[in-house]
Amino acid sequence: MQKSFAFDIIATDGAARSAVLATPHGSIETPCFMPVGTRATIKTLSPRDLEETGARIVLANAYHLHFRPGAGLVERQGGLHRFMSWERPILTDSGGFQVFSLGDTAVIRGDGVQFRSLYDGSLHFFTPEMAIRVQEQLGADIIMCFDECPPAGAGAGYLKAAVDRTARWAARSRAVHSRRDQLLMGIVQGGTDPRLRRQSVELTVETGFGGYAIGGLSVGEERSAMIDTMTYTADLLPADKPRYFMGLGDPAGMLEAIAAGIDMFDCVLPTRVARNGGAFTSGGKINMRNAGHSEDDGPVDPECRCYACLNFSRAYIRHLVTQKEILGLHLLTLHNVTFLIDLVRRAREAIERGRFHEFKSSAPPAY
Repeated sequence: MQKSFAFDIIATDGAARSAVLATPHGSIETPCFMPVGTRATIKTLSPRDLEETGARIVLANAYHLHFRPGAGLVERQGGLHRFMSWERPILTDSGGFQVFSLGDTAVIRGDGVQFRSLYDGSLHFFTPEMAIRVQEQLGADIIMCFDECPPAGAGAGYLKAAVDRTARWAARSRAVHSRRDQLLMGIVQGGTDPRLRRQSVELTVETGFGGYAIGGLSVGEERSAMIDTMTYTADLLPADKPRYFMGLGDPAGMLEAIAAGIDMFDCVLPTRVARNGGAFTSGGKINMRNAGHSEDDGPVDPECRCYACLNFSRAYIRHLVTQKEILGLHLLTLHNVTFLIDLVRRAREAIERGRFHEFKSSAPPAY
């Protein structure tokens, strides 16, 4: 790993760990939640809002930015940090999940994947080399290998082929990656099959990366299978490198991931829940559309110190949500992102005190 990406473990409590990952745009305290800004923006939140939530790193999507506005344009604008006015760390994914989520329109041909753009239906071809080139143009601090993400319920033959192909693509991604100011992470696949997960870990670690991600979970499999597979796989990954669970953002799932030794996770869930009028609270998730909040003059969560909770009542926010006012969406998004970032901050502090499992067991069951 490049010196600028030093990963230092501060404390452990069982498998859970508190650490610091250094990047060219600042250090990231882990475990951490990364808000997802698919198109270089977290919906309804400005960079100033994000700083207020306590976010130290955000995620953007290479697939979407490749099509709109184009990685070349972002590069000419000075890179993603300048383009979106966010001077803290950024992670971009490779677009593999988006390509393979297109179903029958994605066809593996030769050394890459042919698919039709979800924007205009035009035909395109992605390779591992192209995915790296796009991410190098975007200029994020942490970038991902191009991988194959099978759907939940995929057969054993498909899963095995995806593991092998992901390993080959990982080697190709590493071979062409040239920017030393970017940390390239490998991705582990294998569905919920322990044998394939172990094989994928061995192949990916053999290639050698600055960090490792667990992919292909939280895609529709049973919750217990997801947790078991995550825990099993995390234990196989190198202890001295950051570990990233892709696509996890519910409070209970995040605490399970931290307990398994995961350092980083991302998800669109806090913004999606907000768009549907939902809010995470210390007592569990609530629906702000419910009539029971119509005369409630208390905050969304009395334990939260975000701008929304310090200044507005449930009654007012419910009014905004039911009337489809943009401010309601903004306030709920601000709250939900703050809530998740504060949750992992408190988990990190509990790890450093040697009391993480007590902290985890005290979380509301409604999580």
